[in-house]
Formats: sequence, structure tokens, C-alpha cells
Amino acid sequence: MSCDLILVLDAPSPREIKPALRQLQGTVTWVKIGLEMYTACGPDCVREIADLGFRVFLDLKLHDIPNTVAKAVESASRLPIGMLTLHTSGGREMMQWAVKAQQQHAPNLLLLGVTVLTSMSAQGLAETGVADTPEQQVVRLGQLAAASGIRGLVCSPLEITPLRSVLSPSIALVTPGIRPRDAKADDQTRVMTPAEAAHAGANFVVVGRPIFKAADPVGAARAIIRELGQAPLSNPDAELTP
Repeated sequence: MSCDLILVLDAPSPREIKPALRQLQGTVTWVKIGLEMYTACGPDCVREIADLGFRVFLDLKLHDIPNTVAKAVESASRLPIGMLTLHTSGGREMMQWAVKAQQQHAPNLLLLGVTVLTSMSAQGLAETGVADTPEQQVVRLGQLAAASGIRGLVCSPLEITPLRSVLSPSIALVTPGIRPRDAKADDQTRVMTPAEAAHAGANFVVVGRPIFKAADPVGAARAIIRELGQAPLSNPDAELTP
């Protein structure tokens, strides 16, 4: 099993980053569209990025009552996307409804459960009423998501090993909070290098600013991909078909 790079598109519209994206065609396969771009441009931005030949991870972090989330999954399934996120803290019933909608309308779509945001520290969790550590909360939510039929999780790289110890190796782990050794952590608090995350058992690493802010974005992306390819994986027998 390999570990793949997902490029974060931190921009209000595809137009702002299209020159860099054209350079990265053929180097990067997956890109992540988040709330900033989707709120500004809507579904058209997904189609525009997909038309450039990229596979799209739509990071909307759905969190609402079960019926609303299921309808949102149904609507998103009409777009050219390969991954879609929801918040595991929405609970078992919400996730089960989402899975049912995904299976009915987009069998190949990988639903990803967001556990604890990588910007959250133990203090931040405590302020929301969660007394457990980020690791404990991630494992609890990850197990709940898997029991609800979710086939992938988003987690900090520091929680990859604990999740791998309790979940099936078929569960895909997508890890933001990835920074090359010479890059700033920015607003992430729980970070690892690409090689460390791959070695721990990540299926995908999510990187944005260290590539887009580099003097040579293509070179930066290729360096990360090389690093991922050279890292030994802790679960080489796992199979993944996103």
C-alpha cells in the first residue's frame, strides 16, 4: 500500500491558483477543495478543478441532523468528487444515514469522518467539555465511525498509530498537519513530516502552504512524493480503493 499526496487548494477561487495547478498537472493526483473555495464559488469550482484532470477531495465537514446530512451527501454525489468529509461528532445515526446515502447514490465515493481537528489541543478540547486527550477522543470517534460504516478517517498524524491499533487496516487514514522539516507549523499543533506519517500508516497526507508558498511548487511537491515513496509503511498489506 502506498501513501499519496493530497494538495490543499487554499484559495477563494480556482482562477487564483490555476497557473500553479497547470504546472502541477501530472505531478499531483489529488487536490482538496475546502470551505473557503466552495463557499465562494460553489459546485462550479469542483467541476472546474476536475476538468483539469485532478481527483477532488471535497472537504465540507458535514454536521447536521441525519436527514440533512444524508441529503447533502446525495447532492454532493452528483459532483465529480472522490472523497467527502463529515464530522464524526455528529453521532452514529447521522453517520449511518450518510453511509446509506453514499451507498445508494455514489458507491465509489469515500466518506471520511473528521475526528478532532488538527488545530485542537487538549486545552481546546477541555474548553468544549471533553476531558479526554486528543488521542483518546480521536480513538473513540474513530471506532464509532467505523462501527457506523465509515470507511475512512481524517486525523492528526500523531493519532495514526493508536487508530491503526484498534481499527481494520482497510480503513483509510487521511492526515493533515503534515509539514516538511523546513516548513512552518502555521496554525497546526499536532504535526509530522511526510515520511513519519507514511511510516505510521497514513494512506494520504494533506499538504498545502509548503507547496504553494515554495519558490518551486512542482519541486516541493515532487520532494514530498519522493519522501512518501521512500518511507517504510507500517501496514503494507492493507488494501485501499478510494
